[in-house]
Amino acid sequence: MPLHRRMPKRGFHSPFRVEYSVINLEELNVFPEGETITPELLRAHGFVRRAKDPIKVLGDGELTVKFAIHAHAFSQSAKDKITKAGGTFEVVA
Repeated sequence: MPLHRRMPKRGFHSPFRVEYSVINLEELNVFPEGETITPELLRAHGFVRRAKDPIKVLGDGELTVKFAIHAHAFSQSAKDKITKAGGTFEVVA
């Protein structure tokens, strides 16, 4: 019997899983206040390694500037911290 049939199979791997490029809020403090941050701008500044991945913003760290950010997904803590700082967020498709 071939080796690949003798080895145990573990778990389930969805072929439709979405892999996000993750960015923390503390990394976005380098942008000037009032800036509109888009996925293209993040890719141009080198915050995202793979250009085809959607972007998810996580709420790790503190936000000190106010800006508008457009991304594919946001964590609930990131949404709260962005609105607390006076900024806006928008989910892009």
